[in-house]
Amino acid sequence: MRSKVFYLLSIVILASMILSACGGAATPAPKPTEAPKAEEVKPTEAPKMEEKPTEAPKAEEAKPTEAPKMEEKPTEATMKEMGVDPASLSGSIYAAGSSTVYPLSEAIAERFKEDGFTGEIKIDSIGSGAGFERFCKSGESDISNASRKIKDGEVENCKAIGRDPIELRVGTDAIAVVVSKENDFLKGVTLEELAKIFSSEAKQWADVNPAWPKEDILRFVPGTDSGTYDFFIEAVMDKVYVKDKEKDKDKGKQMFLQAANLQQSEDDNVLVQGVEGSPYAIGFFGFAYYNEAKDKMKAISINGIEPNEKTAESGEYPLSRPLFMYTDAKILKEKPQVAGFIKYYLDVVNDVILDVGYFPASKEAIEASKQALENALK
Repeated sequence: MRSKVFYLLSIVILASMILSACGGAATPAPKPTEAPKAEEVKPTEAPKMEEKPTEAPKAEEAKPTEAPKMEEKPTEATMKEMGVDPASLSGSIYAAGSSTVYPLSEAIAERFKEDGFTGEIKIDSIGSGAGFERFCKSGESDISNASRKIKDGEVENCKAIGRDPIELRVGTDAIAVVVSKENDFLKGVTLEELAKIFSSEAKQWADVNPAWPKEDILRFVPGTDSGTYDFFIEAVMDKVYVKDKEKDKDKGKQMFLQAANLQQSEDDNVLVQGVEGSPYAIGFFGFAYYNEAKDKMKAISINGIEPNEKTAESGEYPLSRPLFMYTDAKILKEKPQVAGFIKYYLDVVNDVILDVGYFPASKEAIEASKQALENALK
């Protein structure tokens, strides 16, 4: 009996063990729950992969911002509106002549070199007359700077060496008649008084006007090779003292050169220093030199008219005058660097001239100069 009971209990225990084993084997059924996790991971990673397109707009936006930098190069073309590229030219350029035109030519030559010209540019300030000698007699220079028109005799000298001068207007000057800032008695003069001040007729200021001091007039004037000297003789001395062109032909010049206390120089800076040094000094030179030293001197009016851009261009100011360069067609064709420099000069001169201290020539005058240059190059 006991053995039967033991046998039954063994069967029950064995059956329980089998059932519990079968229950443990059924636990792998939750595998499907892992699949959703795997599938959910993939979608969450997908947006990360889509972040790449967000970089594309940045790349596209960068291109437009770089484009303006690349366009800066064409702005250099503003220095060569007439097709002149200074960097493409070489060789030497030699100009000589007027001390008045000198600072203008120097300023433009410096700009020409800054814009790429690597050749040599030499500019001598020796006066208009001496400049025409180097251009028309010795044939040394390529360009003759002048503060007056070329004379018939100078044209003949040019032709004798195979040159035919081409006149190019480059600007306008107003000769400034100046006194020291310390001068408290002279603010303006008539043309007649001005001629007397610079003549042998007057030694002291009181000789011109009794109200002025009984002090010697100290005169500082350009040399005889200067175009400024020539112009002053013609515009002031001859107008007052030459009544008969045949009998009195050289009277104005003689009275000027025979005046006491007369110091002449081709260097306008020497004249500036002389006028600055005394309240009884007086002088005259191109407006640019006055403009540089106007804190130490003053320009006086003539016939009530002061020198400025408006009165110079209109010719209302009695001592306004044109400024020139002269060259020759053969030179232009044989030396492209000279032709290029003059083209460049005419193109930029009106942008530079006021800073130098002179006044622009009219647009019509500059255009006429450009046309004369173009005709010479044909």
